[in-house]
Amino acid sequence: MVLVDSRTLVERRLLGMGTSRPRRVFTDEFKADAVAMVTQLGRPRAEVARDLGIGESTLGRWVASATGTAGSGSGSNRRAPDLAGDDPNEMRRELARLREENAFLKKAAAFFAQEQR
Repeated sequence: MVLVDSRTLVERRLLGMGTSRPRRVFTDEFKADAVAMVTQLGRPRAEVARDLGIGESTLGRWVASATGTAGSGSGSNRRAPDLAGDDPNEMRRELARLREENAFLKKAAAFFAQEQR
């Protein structure tokens, strides 16, 4: 008995069923050349991506990784705060994190002090 999927091709595409493209793999040399076009030649990222047939965000990740700025955007959660910097948003986040940590430590100290009595 063969099960037939009654979904239309459009429904299958929307659900991501059976129509995905194989993932493309790029060599390190290709990535380095693409990054060099942006960083050394000063060409716009969108233009280079279009010329090479890759996504602009893909090229952006390669450039960020090569220049050491990966995860350094204002919305990034992947980096440690730069305490020497003067970004007020970053300082505010760090202050909130430290206050949270301090509140937790106070509660833990009170718990253990009560337990010893």
